[in-house]
Amino acid sequence: MNDNQLITVAGITYSKPTVILLQETGIGTAEYAARTAYDSFGKSENGAVHSLDFLISEDNKQPKHVFTNTINTINSIEHSNLLDDLAWTYFHHSVLEHASLTYLIKGTSRGVLQELVRHRVASPTVRSTRYTMSSVINAFIASQYAEDNIEFFISKILEFNMFVVQGSAEILEASQLYYKLEHQLNVLSKAEFYKLAIAKSSLEDNLWLFTPNEIDVFNMLQAGKAKRNIGDAFKWCVTDNFKTDLVFTINLRSLKNLLTLRDSGAAYFLIRELAQAMKVATPSKYLDLIIKAK
Repeated sequence: MNDNQLITVAGITYSKPTVILLQETGIGTAEYAARTAYDSFGKSENGAVHSLDFLISEDNKQPKHVFTNTINTINSIEHSNLLDDLAWTYFHHSVLEHASLTYLIKGTSRGVLQELVRHRVASPTVRSTRYTMSSVINAFIASQYAEDNIEFFISKILEFNMFVVQGSAEILEASQLYYKLEHQLNVLSKAEFYKLAIAKSSLEDNLWLFTPNEIDVFNMLQAGKAKRNIGDAFKWCVTDNFKTDLVFTINLRSLKNLLTLRDSGAAYFLIRELAQAMKVATPSKYLDLIIKAK
């Protein structure tokens, strides 16, 4: 991992998230909404805004492609004098809700999710631990067939790169994960644990039990069908340091609130790193309406 993707706080090194802009609505619809409020279409410096109002007033006699082309032009607007005035002179931010952006966020922590949900007007779709813990559980089961159980497990977990903490802290997280699963195995019988951990088809197949070593056990379990809802039994092992991915859609007014609060020295440092990455991924036509130039 490149050093510029890491941050060290209080002696612990963390990986930074990656943010990619997947989709944007543009700011043209927000201007059209504002022009609707003031019935001032003719005053727009963007001709398509005035044209659309004119086309609609003609009772839709124009061919459909004329409307489509005009709307596409509106969606490509890069600047709006009216939106600039509303944002920075009159602080009329409600029209900014008509513009929205969708981000792919990879490698943030589950602890950051607790912070994101406080920004209520947003839509996150998050990688589910209920469905995606099979590799971890397979590594633990395979480790029971290794000469050094925990060493094999930790080596596999480090391959997965599944924690935001790095270095010795990552090894500590992997160790704690092993001991949590070992505790659950000891509380249950091996048969009960396997029933919770392994898909029915792999249990019935049983071939992985007769493989020569832990690597073959792991590979065979990985090749089998994943246990559905596996996280129902093992989600309690998940910590705030687990990495997660999400697709995050937010309107421009809420993005202003998020960046104002979270790109701040007072913010939790991991969500500050996320806010800064989101800002980098956001085109300037949006930032100009929500972040005051210094």
